[in-house]
Amino acid sequence: MFISDQTRAIDSPARPSDREVALYRWVAVNGRMDPERAADELGLDHADLDAAVASLTELGLLKPDLHDPARLRPVDPDLVATVVTTSMEAAIRSQQAELHHIRDQFAGLRGHYLDSLSRGSVDFEVIPGVEEVRAALNRAGAECTEEMLTSQPGGNRVPEVLQEALARDTAMLSRGVRMRTLYHHTARFNGPSQAYVATVSALGAEYRTAHELFGRLIVFDRKTAFVPERGDTWGAVVIREPSVVHYLCEVFEQAWTQAAPFSDAAADGLELVAKDIHRTIVRLLAAGLKDESIARRIGMSLRTARKHIADIMESLGAESRFQAGVLAAQQGLLDDSPGSPEAATGA
Repeated sequence: MFISDQTRAIDSPARPSDREVALYRWVAVNGRMDPERAADELGLDHADLDAAVASLTELGLLKPDLHDPARLRPVDPDLVATVVTTSMEAAIRSQQAELHHIRDQFAGLRGHYLDSLSRGSVDFEVIPGVEEVRAALNRAGAECTEEMLTSQPGGNRVPEVLQEALARDTAMLSRGVRMRTLYHHTARFNGPSQAYVATVSALGAEYRTAHELFGRLIVFDRKTAFVPERGDTWGAVVIREPSVVHYLCEVFEQAWTQAAPFSDAAADGLELVAKDIHRTIVRLLAAGLKDESIARRIGMSLRTARKHIADIMESLGAESRFQAGVLAAQQGLLDDSPGSPEAATGA
């Protein structure tokens, strides 16, 4: 077996409590144990004092004086710590050795896995777990030499995820890899995303935003594409079939052409960006999309999207989605505006 049936737990050694630390400090300062004075000055009753003395004695931090066994003296804590932690250190070394052994065994399976791929189809590969997907992306990024295309739906990026991506993206850009990323317009309202884009753009990366995106996609060197696994899992499907990868790159290029250069909402004008987002929501309402689909298409949380929908219907005086679409069309709200980000790119 690759992993033992039971993982040996490392027993944590006993350690002194705050009360025992205070008592040890008192004995060290006074050179010997005086129960009456110690109890009085430390505010302990005799039962608590006796328990602390017993614990410190058991740990080996207090020992009877050679000349007067009735008195206790402090012992060098470094010597005691060495004795107490010896078994723990041995257990850690044992588990580290087992960890290296397990990793070596799994690494030995890599060749068999590659052999299986060579005998079968390598055009499509399903990776079920998020940690495995992350490892596969990191490996593909390390092997990328020319270009990475990314579509990242959603307006909010977690700071921890952005920080992890920074090192990987910086390394790729330093090798001369061209990086282009599509975000939703809502990302321009997200502080961490703005800071990340500003940092990586200075290194040569390119970013654009759009009202709607086709979904999550990462393509390395136009040879390997990652798309989400179907369902609510965090898995991914790796695509290497040249025609499919080429098609996905064409989809990306079309969206890239129609997208606007990334900038923060303040630079574009908060009111203008908000109106553009509302215009997109109105168009999706008129098309009959449900709240969940609208939220996903524009990169908002469902709660935020529903608030926008309620505000729009109230401002139009509409009592139904169909009526909202009719009223929006009558007022010309479904037409592209000259001030929209799409118009700014000349798309």
